[in-house]
Amino acid sequence: MALFFGDDEERFTPGVRKVGFPRYREVLEGNWKEFMLVGFLTLLYLIPFGAGMVYAILSSSLLVAVFAGVIGGLFSGPGIACMYDLILRRLRNDQAHWSVCYKRSMKQNWKASLLPGVVQCVFLSILIYSGALHYWGVRPMTLGTLFVFAVACVIFLMVLTLWWCQTVLFDQKTGMKLRNALFFILFHFGRSLVCGLVQFAWWMVAFLFLPWTGLLVPFLSVWYILYLAVFLLYRYMDQDFEIEDRIRETFPGRLPKEEYRP
Repeated sequence: MALFFGDDEERFTPGVRKVGFPRYREVLEGNWKEFMLVGFLTLLYLIPFGAGMVYAILSSSLLVAVFAGVIGGLFSGPGIACMYDLILRRLRNDQAHWSVCYKRSMKQNWKASLLPGVVQCVFLSILIYSGALHYWGVRPMTLGTLFVFAVACVIFLMVLTLWWCQTVLFDQKTGMKLRNALFFILFHFGRSLVCGLVQFAWWMVAFLFLPWTGLLVPFLSVWYILYLAVFLLYRYMDQDFEIEDRIRETFPGRLPKEEYRP
C-alpha cells in the first residue's frame, strides 16, 4: 500500500498517534489484508439478502423485498458487527490476531447485532427496490422525491454508523445507543454529515455503474467504506465516549497510552 507514498518513520513515533491522512494511511497500510479477508466473510453473510433482493425485483414484490431484508438482516448482522469490531480494534491499535478478534466479536455481539442488522437490511431492501423501479420504470421519480430519498439515506447512514460502533463497543440498551448517536450527531454535525455523505456517494456510484462496479466487490466489498466512515468519527467518539480509557481501566496493559498529535 506504500507504492505511491514514501516511507515516513515519524508516523510511528512511540506514544504519539498521528491524525488526519497520516493516521488513515498508517492503519490502512498495516491492516488492509485483514480488512479484505473479514470483508469477504461479511459478503458471505450477505448472500441471503442479495438472493432475496434479486427475487423481489424480478417478481416486482415489495413484500418479498421486506421479507428478504428481515431474513438477510438476521444472517448478516453478526458478520457486519465483526467487520466494525475489527476496524475499531485496529484504530485503537489493538494488535490481536484477526481470527481471535473475529471469534471474540461473534461470541459477544451476535445477539446485539440482530436488530441493527434487520433495520439496516430492511431499509436497504426498500431503497434498492425503489431504485430498481425508478431505474427501469416508465415514469421516473420527481426531483423532490429523489431529494427526500437522499436526505433520508444520509441521516440513516449517520445514525447507523454510530449505532453499529456502540453495538460492538458497549453493552447498552438500544434506546441508549440511539440517544447517544443523536447527541453525537448534534455536537459533531459537520463531521457526521461528511461521514453520511461519503457513504451515500459511495453506494450511489456503486449502484449507478452496475455491473462494472460489481467487479470491485471481491476486493473492496464492504470493508473500505466502513473503514473510511469509522475513521472519520473515531477520534471524536474516543473523546466523547472515552473508549480507550474504559478499556485501559477494564484491561490494564492492553492498550498503550498515546497522544493525538497533528
